Amino acid sequence: MTEPNLGDEFRVEMDALMHQLTEALPGVVGSIDDRIALPPDAGNILADFQQRLPEKGNGAAATIERLIYLNNRAGGNVVGPKSYHFVIGGSTPAALGADLLATAYEAITYTWILSPTGVEMETQGLNWLKELFGLPVSWPGVIVTGATMANFVCLAAGRQWWGEQQGVDVSETGMSVLPPCPVLTSGFVHAATLKCLATQGIGRVNVHRYCKDDFGRLDLDAYKKGLEALDSAPALVVVNAGEVNAGEFDPVNEMIELAREHNCWVHVDGAFGLFAATSPRTAHFVEGVEKADSVTVDGHKWLNVPYDSGYAFVRDHGLMARAFRYDADYLPNADGDRPTPGAIGPESSRRARSFALWATLQAYGREGQQRLVEHCLDIAQYCAEQVRASDKLDLMNDPQLNIVSFRYNPGGMSEETLDYLNIRLGEAVMVDGRFLIGTSKMGARTIFRPAFSNWRTREADIDELIAVILEVAATL
Repeated sequence: MTEPNLGDEFRVEMDALMHQLTEALPGVVGSIDDRIALPPDAGNILADFQQRLPEKGNGAAATIERLIYLNNRAGGNVVGPKSYHFVIGGSTPAALGADLLATAYEAITYTWILSPTGVEMETQGLNWLKELFGLPVSWPGVIVTGATMANFVCLAAGRQWWGEQQGVDVSETGMSVLPPCPVLTSGFVHAATLKCLATQGIGRVNVHRYCKDDFGRLDLDAYKKGLEALDSAPALVVVNAGEVNAGEFDPVNEMIELAREHNCWVHVDGAFGLFAATSPRTAHFVEGVEKADSVTVDGHKWLNVPYDSGYAFVRDHGLMARAFRYDADYLPNADGDRPTPGAIGPESSRRARSFALWATLQAYGREGQQRLVEHCLDIAQYCAEQVRASDKLDLMNDPQLNIVSFRYNPGGMSEETLDYLNIRLGEAVMVDGRFLIGTSKMGARTIFRPAFSNWRTREADIDELIAVILEVAATL
């Protein structure tokens, strides 16, 4: 009797794995609400994790069982209702199911012929997002890993435009023959934008921030003078629709209108703030965004699709195609009737993030997305109310969107001492692990800044958050 070959072995193992996951997944997903954000003994659990490659493995069943054990004991529960340090959403039921199927189908969305369904879902999902955000229907878009790479796409298109304004195709010749590329923005500019500008050869030193205070709010008069000083030379403008420490906005419409009087490419970084467009309560913050040249938004934030997922929209398809030109004899014609999303973005190897995007919008529509956003707006207001009600907490801003800035203040301390105390408190809360929330800065002041973008978060979670911060503070 001959021994089974590898294919036969894996098929048997795959059948057993499906039964194993069928039993395990309900417990994994069903425990999300109750698991703490970060197990405090994670370091001890993983102390001996790094080992040499086994000569013979122990099979799929034992490996998956071990994986679930380790994640339950030492994994961060970032999609749960108690994770606020980063702007992270949960996963809607439809999005989670679709994402699991994207992996099961192993759908690849470089081009239409690899996954007709996946590419059509990408086109449809992006079109629905344009409707949701009020962007021009004619704009092309592409799905990437998140807001950082979406910014990369948009700024690459902007850099291509900037070079062509001076008669140079930077994707072919580079930027060595060109003068520095000026970038005008406010102090709200995100670190991801600076990373993109650095990696694209524009450089952080060429970013000009026009600030009227130490928090970074735009100095409109200084911005006007900066535009006028260009003297018709081309430049990039970055408008920040949603700042990460207090959820404030640059004056989107005013910045774009002023830039239009000069020779500028205008990019709007709307990673989470663009979702303000989905609610009448907040839509005024992003009024005028449709007049920009490119726009960034994140899916794994307020759309509540699984990591990782971000979207770049650019007015001019040709700029994207030239910036990310990708040709080989075996590749399909990028200009053919069947779309090739991989030809207008940085990734050629692309998993089907479109499944989750399409599924959540198909399942819940415009109304469902508005309800999700407004749920988080309500949670932010509830959090602010609890902070105001405490005699040991200072509310540092009136929440405009989904971020609440506050600090611990027992009284009788200088500003510098309070900053030091809140830094220590943030570290202690992280170690405690019940909530994922640390500190940041609002101007010179150290603050907590919980960001709410998860459908799972409840008022009871906010009550517990305040209680935990005060409890941990009492031990310092």
